[in-house]
Amino acid sequence: MESPQELRHLKVSPNPVYKKVSIVIPVYNEKRTIQTILDVVSSAPVHNLEKEIVLIDDKSTDGTDELLKTLKTPGLKVILQEKNGGKGKALQAGFKAVTGDIVIIQDADLEYDPHDYSALIAPFLTDKADIVYGSRYMQSNSRQVHRFWHTFFNKLMTYFSNALSNVYLTDMHTCYITFNRKVLEEIAIGMTSQRFGFNPEFAARMAKKNYKVIEVPISYYPRTKAQGKKIGLKDGLESVWVTIKYNLFAK
Repeated sequence: MESPQELRHLKVSPNPVYKKVSIVIPVYNEKRTIQTILDVVSSAPVHNLEKEIVLIDDKSTDGTDELLKTLKTPGLKVILQEKNGGKGKALQAGFKAVTGDIVIIQDADLEYDPHDYSALIAPFLTDKADIVYGSRYMQSNSRQVHRFWHTFFNKLMTYFSNALSNVYLTDMHTCYITFNRKVLEEIAIGMTSQRFGFNPEFAARMAKKNYKVIEVPISYYPRTKAQGKKIGLKDGLESVWVTIKYNLFAK
């Protein structure tokens, strides 16, 4: 398996089906890091595809929304939600606004490295994937050391999802889920989970389709709650319920 660094520089031939990549970024109270992440996203290589950035502010209370109104980032679309609805709700608004052939989900913090975009996009350009997961837990040449309990519960929820969906993933709760327009139109736009239930709902819906799914290793730099991490026990319980609901009861 190639390392993230090797995948970033993988040489692929252009695929005429894919001309533009849309990066969808849900944002809530990220005033401190939003300019940095936009600068990195804007400069990250995407195999010479056109790049579009769709940023959705989920009714921030720290002034992020006011800052976004002043940004002049090329290719940037800003959507301001009228009320806070959670990550899933923000993503739904972003999906309706994208115009690209490939969609990448990007968190607004600095845990995930946009320089991995090339690795995420390469399987589409070689016609190997409809969906690409960026996994924090696949082996590579080196890795950032993670928090034990955060990693434990992420893997536990991934195994639980795998058991119900019969699709084997190593990192169901990764931020980096990338998919083509077919997947966008068939499942992503119609999703209903409003908070952090997006990932288990997506995995369940994906499992019921005949998509080509690839996982690639990515870089990951975890932050703590003191640094602004927002996921807690409530989100874990929601993930359990959503996993059960969309695997066993939803069509």
